[in-house]
Amino acid sequence: MTRRIVPCGGRELWYPQLIDYVLSLAKRERPKVLFLPTASGDGEVYIRLFRMAFGRRACDLDVLELFSRTVDDIDALIRDHDVVMVGGGNTANMLAIWRLHGVDRALRAAYDAGTVLTGWSAGCICWFEGGTTDSFTPELGPLRDGLGFLKGSASPHYDSEARRPMVYAREIAAGLAPGIALDDGVAARYEDERLVEIVSGPKGGRAFMVDRDGEHPLAVRVL
Repeated sequence: MTRRIVPCGGRELWYPQLIDYVLSLAKRERPKVLFLPTASGDGEVYIRLFRMAFGRRACDLDVLELFSRTVDDIDALIRDHDVVMVGGGNTANMLAIWRLHGVDRALRAAYDAGTVLTGWSAGCICWFEGGTTDSFTPELGPLRDGLGFLKGSASPHYDSEARRPMVYAREIAAGLAPGIALDDGVAARYEDERLVEIVSGPKGGRAFMVDRDGEHPLAVRVL
């Protein structure tokens, strides 16, 4: 069973090409898609956007809300879905809440069973060992306790937030694991923890591997 993760730099729901790309990786012709809006505090706006973005596609939709939890068996719910999408917001809060409810363990089991994991912003960083985040203060800083399904770190919003490149370079120099930087609308596809390709909804979307020697551009395929 191939394990797949597709982290996106930002605005994943705004690019239909990215949605179709992720759905094409699912194991069923009519995939079951689960949205985790934890990072936004289960924000109703994000939930509505999710349903609007996927609503006309041949898939079945569900949402796991943890602030008003109604699901008893989270592990079974997550493993029953072909795609799990994680929204943006506060990454550190999201990870803490996931660990409290056992979502981290359920995601690992689903990943190993072939569920495609994806998401943007917080839903990008979380799959890695760490990354750069504004979870703690308005200023960007390091996050070092991601789920670690993928090695290294991640920096989303690389084009839309001016301080991202500088802060990512600074934190890597200070000991954060090297990793991948993704513009908004750009997604990296990993299979069995190996980077397979990078795709972009918009033209001109960029991606870089970043280490102590600087940025190393990666090839990006426009969808």
